[in-house]
Amino acid sequence: MTPKSEPNRRDFLATAAATTAVAAPYFVSAKAIGAGANVAPSEKITLGVIGIGPRCTYDMRSILKLDDVQAVAISDVQKSRRDAGKQLVDGHYGNDDCQLFGDFREMLAREDIDAVIVATGDRWHAAASILAAEAGKDVYSEKPCGITIGDCQKLSRVFAARKRIFQAGTQRRSVPNFQKVVQLAQSGRLGSLETLYATVYVPTLGNHWLPPQPTPPKEICDWNMWLGPAPWRPYNEKYVQGRWRGEYDFDSGARLLDWGAHTLDLCQWANQADDTLPLTYEPTDKNITCTYANGVKLVIDFLKDPFGDRGPRWITRLGTCPVRFAGSESSVETGDEGEIVASSTALQNELAQTKRVRGLDVSAHARNFFDCVKSRRQTVCNPTVMRRSHIACHAAALAWILDRKLTIDPQTETFVDDDEANRLRFRAARDWT
Repeated sequence: MTPKSEPNRRDFLATAAATTAVAAPYFVSAKAIGAGANVAPSEKITLGVIGIGPRCTYDMRSILKLDDVQAVAISDVQKSRRDAGKQLVDGHYGNDDCQLFGDFREMLAREDIDAVIVATGDRWHAAASILAAEAGKDVYSEKPCGITIGDCQKLSRVFAARKRIFQAGTQRRSVPNFQKVVQLAQSGRLGSLETLYATVYVPTLGNHWLPPQPTPPKEICDWNMWLGPAPWRPYNEKYVQGRWRGEYDFDSGARLLDWGAHTLDLCQWANQADDTLPLTYEPTDKNITCTYANGVKLVIDFLKDPFGDRGPRWITRLGTCPVRFAGSESSVETGDEGEIVASSTALQNELAQTKRVRGLDVSAHARNFFDCVKSRRQTVCNPTVMRRSHIACHAAALAWILDRKLTIDPQTETFVDDDEANRLRFRAARDWT
């Protein structure tokens, strides 16, 4: 199944770096020990930011418009990004109050911060979210929320134990066209649900060290902090500019979670499977077919050109992150452009009246998070929802990496009779402190 010119997936795993486990210190705020633990509904939520690259900047443009949220601090290992973030926040409020930090642990020590947004690279999402919860903060984390099954499990346990609010940044659960197709699938309007289709990039495994460059001063870019729990490698400016994507040390699930964290999550929701996950994962060169206990199939489809022509299998004009839900009577397909296409004429005529809203907008998803910070209710993408859909993604990725069918026990979230797959549920973390 793997072309001869490509590295064997199993050989790749044999050479993946293994490093020492980390026991990072954390700060405990007054909230974590019960002093003023929650935000009153009438009060403003004070927000800190951990990592402010392009995606976080996009998120913040929506969040800054919320009257009951006040961004007060930004942490980033790169000075240029810290400065740009301060300009964005202070420019919005018309003051110079936003405080900057190179080490987010110092920001977490501020007892006046209620919540944080974690928008670092993938390698930091789980560790930073957990440290924030330990410090008594509520957390909105960009996806993927953990680069291993073990990360997702630990995050879920910590937030339950600390009673903190968590929202995974899988915002398509809060976008009207995706909500509509899920409602159609759950209500029986498509007939008996048979097959769910989720799109992803073609999976890839990379371990390419870029040429070493002189490490910049810590104030300009804290390279050790940038790497964090990931294995050490020499500095190259392209990493901090985004070239880390697709590298096994920094990325998650052979890039399957780039889109899969959204699209597979929507399939989980459509199948009313938020408390479980598919039992089996069978890879081919074109897709990974998963099967739920109720017999519904989930096809994770590889798109060679996810932003362009997708051939006859998908409707290109529907935009990025498309999903399709097929039942015995009809099917529906939608994507980030907001349009919904149904296979039956009657349903299509009905859907023509649906208002189109693009799926990239984070406003409603952020609003749900901040409302739950005040009410202490669970968010739409709470730790359990995140854990189940992320683990399904990781299980599918491991089936592709190992090039064989895997079976998982949804109760224990362990693979059945497969020690190698079970070992790959975890990665060692570097001691970066």
